[in-house]
Amino acid sequence: MLTKERQAALLAYCKLTELAGDPEVQTLIPLFFSAAVSYMTQAGISEPEEGTPRRAQYDLCINHLVLDSWERRDTAITSTVVTDNPAFRQMLNQLKLTETKNVSDSDTSGGGSYGQ
Repeated sequence: MLTKERQAALLAYCKLTELAGDPEVQTLIPLFFSAAVSYMTQAGISEPEEGTPRRAQYDLCINHLVLDSWERRDTAITSTVVTDNPAFRQMLNQLKLTETKNVSDSDTSGGGSYGQ
């Protein structure tokens, strides 16, 4: 759910704070947020509990997906080079690898054994 606090943080990440009242921003940012959450769910990553380090990673991935959707909302890409952001891809992969009911929060910090 896109709360007012979460939307404010998302607008700050996307550097759209000054445009918060713009009808395009008001319409598209919640749509992009919903699509990003759906993408994460379909990738096998559930929404973590608030206040956890895993939640911070999840929110950063959502932010990245929303910003990418905002910046590439045209039907054509005019740049000559388009690649995934490696930091985003690494964070997404880490979330996917640690998404299991058998891994406790202490195990995802790097100090535990996987799957035990």
